[in-house]
Amino acid sequence: MKKILITQARIVNEGQVKVCDVYIHEGIIQRIDASITAEPDMHCIDAKGAWLLPGVIDDQVHFREPGLMHKADLFTESRAAVAGGITSFMEMPNTVPNTLTQDLLAEKYAIASRKSLANYSFFMGVSNDNYEEVMKTNAREVCGLKIFMGSSTGNMLVDNPETLEKVFCNSGMLIATHCEDEATVRANTERFKAHYGDSATAVLHPQIRNTEACYLSSSLAISLARKCGGRLHILHISTEKELELFDNTIPLKDKKITSEVCIHHLWFSEEDYVSKGNLIKWNPAVKSSADRAALRKALLDDRLDIVATDHAPHTLEEKSQPYWQAPSGGPLVQHALLAMLELCKQGIWSIEKVVEKMSHAPAICFQMEKRGFIREGYWADLVLVEECTPWQVSKEGLHYKCGWSPLEGTSFQHRIAATIVSGHLAYQNGVFYEQKMGERLMFNRP
Repeated sequence: MKKILITQARIVNEGQVKVCDVYIHEGIIQRIDASITAEPDMHCIDAKGAWLLPGVIDDQVHFREPGLMHKADLFTESRAAVAGGITSFMEMPNTVPNTLTQDLLAEKYAIASRKSLANYSFFMGVSNDNYEEVMKTNAREVCGLKIFMGSSTGNMLVDNPETLEKVFCNSGMLIATHCEDEATVRANTERFKAHYGDSATAVLHPQIRNTEACYLSSSLAISLARKCGGRLHILHISTEKELELFDNTIPLKDKKITSEVCIHHLWFSEEDYVSKGNLIKWNPAVKSSADRAALRKALLDDRLDIVATDHAPHTLEEKSQPYWQAPSGGPLVQHALLAMLELCKQGIWSIEKVVEKMSHAPAICFQMEKRGFIREGYWADLVLVEECTPWQVSKEGLHYKCGWSPLEGTSFQHRIAATIVSGHLAYQNGVFYEQKMGERLMFNRP
């Protein structure tokens, strides 16, 4: 399917909505015009009345391959992402083994080239003792470095001040951080374990992984970035207090310190722990309704730059363990865009803002090559969205290997009609087309 013609779509792009046709050839958007004549060798999609958006770029996922494939893998989760309108993802290094060498990083790219229906990139992991490997990372071919300034699996907690300063001052690459102060979290954990013992539930999670833990760590990361002049991107901001650390007076392309907020922190609040329990146990924790309201406001006024998922599936059996044993994280890629569009219906923000934060901003922030916009000459990463009668998320419709979602039972008023990945029609009306895999993402960096 080398030629695709999309007709009469309501294109949402760069703050505007206009009705146009889009012609795609050899993976690239060749022409955008009011009317384009169909030819016999074109695959035509009648998009009248539907929204055509740039494909979502998710800058934080955990697809669990290699080493944790009983939870997820690059094939299953990339399919779920494509079914949700996500055309490109950036995956984290806390797989097994942790991605702490260039050889292990290359292996992940090789697997994705065979198995990922979506476009892909992988973060290089940083530990306390792999500085030489980190410095070999190719900034044009790799989305960034990932530092866990809070606990993670394996050997990925970076708590050595000398290591942190060396990486921030010398790498020159975008550094993405998970910011929770480890000492604060450990002290809170010991205190709550002593008080509650085995009766603890997920209701305690935002008190254990609290605002103080987030703020202390985010502040440290920002101070290091400012000291070194480094390029810092702080992931999954979850508290109102952290928002004072970010600037909305600088154009995104000129920011050296940027931020991300995740779907679960915009959708859920601590009140939902009563019904959802461990299913919404994430790190950082879902916090108060006041925090959620502040995050939504900060997204609108550009203190928060990007919306992502932190898609991190575990099996339902693992999540059903008692609170202390249940792992943190959950699956979200299949319904992230739909959740943001549902908040449009509620008047929280516009569809133009959704496109800005889920497509344009990641492309700008990571300096992606010809992605994130509907422009002639750019890769054809597109999602066609239709408004529809309300429907509910159910297990039967899930594409995750783990087979569950924290959004089960939620009603949405849009559906993903089609997803085009690098010019390939990868998904349409519930059917996947897997004749072509996604492309490796590239970045416009020295």
